[in-house]
Amino acid sequence: MSYLIKDNVSVARFFILSGLNETKDYREILFTFTLLYYCVILFANISVITIIILDRNLHEPMYILLCSFFINGLYGTAGFYPKFLSDLLSSSQQISYEGCLSQAFVMYSFVCCDFSILAVMSYDTYVATCQPLHYLCIMTKKRLSQPICFSWVTPFCILSINVLLTSRLTLCGTNIARVLRVNWIIIKLACSDADTFLNNVAAYFTIVVYVSHGLFTIWTYRHLIRTSVRAKGARKKFMQTCVPHLVSLVTFTALIVCDLMYMRFGSLHLPQSLQNVIAIEFLLIPPIMNPLIYGYKLTKIRNRIVGLVYFKRK
Repeated sequence: MSYLIKDNVSVARFFILSGLNETKDYREILFTFTLLYYCVILFANISVITIIILDRNLHEPMYILLCSFFINGLYGTAGFYPKFLSDLLSSSQQISYEGCLSQAFVMYSFVCCDFSILAVMSYDTYVATCQPLHYLCIMTKKRLSQPICFSWVTPFCILSINVLLTSRLTLCGTNIARVLRVNWIIIKLACSDADTFLNNVAAYFTIVVYVSHGLFTIWTYRHLIRTSVRAKGARKKFMQTCVPHLVSLVTFTALIVCDLMYMRFGSLHLPQSLQNVIAIEFLLIPPIMNPLIYGYKLTKIRNRIVGLVYFKRK
């Protein structure tokens, strides 16, 4: 174990990952299934992204936003699966302080980007359904680039501040009882005399920003549901475009809230394997569910996939 001597205090610079202690007897099996699962995630997301990029008929705001959505899914999973697979093959599970901060940044920025992109997608659907005659004037490619940049730049800026504030803390703990490193876990390893006031302020500010994203999404869906109830044509569009979006949003939100509630208030007496599943379920379900549900529900993407499969068979 490596330490840095700072002001006569031994500060850990490498941490032990005890979240995999119960997997010693079946790590090879877990590695195989995890690798296969990650390959499926890569294939599903890259396939839909490639179809959207290559097909000019899909160069519409909704599909461009979907492309950004799937790219973010690849970004988030890339921050977890390669390191997790490496840990499964390693005899000693350790991670550097810098590695902890890096993975914390990727995980939080991935989550926040997802919420931002989903909020922009809800607005796009709202304009398409409630103001169809003005849609092409409102959602131009130039205007679309602004919310897409917002959905990426804002989380990166906010989370950079969070991680920088964490990096200034003196950490005394060395054990991380999880397979996933996040900012809150690192802060809990801070020495008892560490000043975490600014960290709490930054955390609450982040929560407020993304709760406002959620309120905005609720507002758009309030109008979407009203419009869909009144008009039959809008009802069909709602079922085709809004249902996948709602499924993605509700599933992702529920998984994140579950993980946050467990981190803050959960019992440490649960089996370690169950704790691990709770910690990474938002990296297990949405990255594979989203490309499948959108690929099946959106007619243009589904027809393109069917056309490619039929062409290969022929």
